[in-house]
Amino acid sequence: MINNKSLFQKNMVQQALKQSFVKLNPKDMFRNPVMFTVEIGTFVMLLVCLWILLGENSQGSFGYNFLVFLILLLTLLFANFAEAIAEARGKAQADSLRKTREETPAKKINVGNEEFRKEDSGNYNVSVISSSMLKKNDVFLCVTGDIIPSDGEIIEGLATIDESAITGESAPVIREAGGDKSSVTGGTKVLSDKIIVKVTTQPGESFLDKMIALVEGASRQKTPNEIALTILLAGFTLVFIIVTVTLKPFADYANVSITIASFISLFVCLVPTTIGGLLSAIGIAGMDRALRANVITKSGRAVETAGDIDVLLLDKTGTITIGNRKATQFYPAKGIDEETFIKAAVLSSMADETPEGKSVIDLAGVNPSDYGVDKPIFIPFTAETRCSGVDYNHVSIRKGATDAIRQLVLRAGNNFPMEIEDKVTDISQNGGTPLVVSENETVLGVIELQDIIKPGIQERFDRLRKMGIKTVMVTGDNPLTAKYIAEKAGVDDFIAEAKPEDKMNYIKKEQAEGRLVAMMGDGTNDAPALAQADVGVAMNSGTQAAKEAGNMVDLDNDPTKLIEIVEIGKQLLMTRGTLTTFSIANDVAKYFAIIPALFITAIPALQSLNIMHLHSPESAILSAVIFNAIIIPFLIPLALKGVPYKPIGASALLRRNLFIFGLGGVLVPFVGIKVIDVIITVFI
Repeated sequence: MINNKSLFQKNMVQQALKQSFVKLNPKDMFRNPVMFTVEIGTFVMLLVCLWILLGENSQGSFGYNFLVFLILLLTLLFANFAEAIAEARGKAQADSLRKTREETPAKKINVGNEEFRKEDSGNYNVSVISSSMLKKNDVFLCVTGDIIPSDGEIIEGLATIDESAITGESAPVIREAGGDKSSVTGGTKVLSDKIIVKVTTQPGESFLDKMIALVEGASRQKTPNEIALTILLAGFTLVFIIVTVTLKPFADYANVSITIASFISLFVCLVPTTIGGLLSAIGIAGMDRALRANVITKSGRAVETAGDIDVLLLDKTGTITIGNRKATQFYPAKGIDEETFIKAAVLSSMADETPEGKSVIDLAGVNPSDYGVDKPIFIPFTAETRCSGVDYNHVSIRKGATDAIRQLVLRAGNNFPMEIEDKVTDISQNGGTPLVVSENETVLGVIELQDIIKPGIQERFDRLRKMGIKTVMVTGDNPLTAKYIAEKAGVDDFIAEAKPEDKMNYIKKEQAEGRLVAMMGDGTNDAPALAQADVGVAMNSGTQAAKEAGNMVDLDNDPTKLIEIVEIGKQLLMTRGTLTTFSIANDVAKYFAIIPALFITAIPALQSLNIMHLHSPESAILSAVIFNAIIIPFLIPLALKGVPYKPIGASALLRRNLFIFGLGGVLVPFVGIKVIDVIITVFI
């Protein structure tokens, strides 16, 4: 990834300068009504210059009119340059990404028409092909030193992966089969071990291909806010066209001769050309800033919406807590031998590929194969049953959430031991997660899993609270554990024992009350909620389903990244608002520059409106249009970097922006136009 902080790199500027002229094409300009009318005015001024060369003398000197034409042309080029430099930064990143998408050899595993099975892993038949030949559902092998040829899900093995080509982060990450850390991205490198991966995308549709298309702006759509502002600017443009046209009969009534150059200059100075010229650049730069924070956004709308988020849903594990819970203690039920309980716990975890399941076997310190179980039938964990286990020789072992095992035991007519109830409560109140184990619907004991809350997470939630965002922790834990973690982490609310539909229903409830909701997740079970949320942020390490459902992907897999995303969104909205305020406020000074200049010879009383004491009508008009042109490039860095964001209330923010950019938008043109007038006077 390119993370160069420089706004104006030499090669980008050269590319943007060329595009500034290319974008003069009326088909491109038509999308921006403000600048399109300015282009029409520029073309009219070119015709006026030609008309003067043919002998017309009522429109003033050729030099004056040609100078107005050049200034208007520069206004267009500066506006195009602002958009082009923003696009150039995206294209530079796309070129960087393309280097990681070089043709890579793939060790395809030939399994015929059968589905790949673990039993095949000892004697698979491998053929080396080009990565571009891999199709969805193909299976390939990667060993130490290999470049992963395509996006996929690890179906067997564990490996250390170097993702720096995608994320820019040098620290390697661990990816393994099962759980929510099984996704790998094409172009990354295997640093250790061996993995077998199933391809999840068709050629040309990989995550890297989508990233390249997105950063080049191929899929960029205008956001609702941007569309609304475009309509507002079009309305202003129409109003000022009417104002300019109606000045003609007033001028005739006052016996004042106003040239075409003066009318066009007045119109161009009154329409909000500053925000009109910078509007596209602001939107592109918002996506660019998100990308530089290692967040891929599928649309500018997602970035903008993030700035208005009211509620944030976060998974507990890996987000609020350090990561995987680990088994720390076995507590057998009264009358149950500890060895019997441990055996049942280990057997129930044999097929459990989750880190929690593996930690149970690690804590027991035994090899499950030592128990010699004949033809076991493994029962996988599901979000509905909330338990897993194994059946063999008329023995049925289940391990899962307390309420799930309790219902199983009570339905069979057995009792749920009181001491286990007490132990479950103790574990939950201490921030742990209890897993109850039963054999043939009889409780054998409880396993304690422990979470560790991430350091500094409370401060991050405080920042979100200052932004006016409500934080909600989502967890499959029981309510007591959830409450303990929620209070310790400092979240505002929690959803315990959450199923996928619970997350969906919570999001729908908040949305029905008029709130915008963000969701962060990495598992397949998070996909429905990610799709329902207004802003769905999927982890790059998560499953393909999660990444497809979300409208953003965090390449760093940092669940608290939403804080940065929200700040970028708010910064985008603030930048657009402040520059709009500044642009409209500019009109006050331009009005006092041009209107007196047009009528001062016929109506000397208007001299009192010439508060800047400009030298002459010609210098006043030229000063106004020059200032109108040069203010655009001066504001390009602000449009690209954005207005600095501070977590203060909306009313305080409005007062601050009105004071700085509203008042500044009135005062700066007075100073700028006067300085330009003084300089022009020297040469006139």
